[in-house]
Amino acid sequence: MSPASFHEGQHPVWDRFVRLFHWSLVACVLLNYFLLEEGERPHQWVGYFAAALVSARIVWGFVGSHHARFADFFPTPSRLKHHVQALLASRPDPHAGHNPLGALMMLSLMSLVLALGLTGWLQGTDTYFGEEWLQNLHKGLANALMLSAGLHAAAALVMGRLERTRLVKAMVTGIKERY
Repeated sequence: MSPASFHEGQHPVWDRFVRLFHWSLVACVLLNYFLLEEGERPHQWVGYFAAALVSARIVWGFVGSHHARFADFFPTPSRLKHHVQALLASRPDPHAGHNPLGALMMLSLMSLVLALGLTGWLQGTDTYFGEEWLQNLHKGLANALMLSAGLHAAAALVMGRLERTRLVKAMVTGIKERY
């Protein structure tokens, strides 16, 4: 479905896997940042699970449903330019799937989770155990992830208003509603 054909009504967008991935990753990030002790086994396993979720989502980005595929939303420079120009001109261009800025954020969030998984794993190796720079990098990545996740949540609310869509509800039901 092209942006031009995305009008009022309900449109199936996010498949069950995408929604399960999204909310499972949210749970992993919140658990590891706020509840689980750094360096302890539960923190490590939740981090590995988060990295596995992202890896599965990457595979799903090539073989999944239409709007889950990277080809549907990959944020090319021309897509980003068109989207930002439309926003600046107060003419938001609703997309059935991810808009280009949302896609850029999604890819950034997934990259941060993978980088956290790698830096966390490296801290347990003989070569990097106890390395302060790696611990600081891991903490910095965790803070960047939380900042980005907060921006992502705020942007979903703002873009939902601008585009007159129920974005958060769509990530629960799989149906994007325009009103």
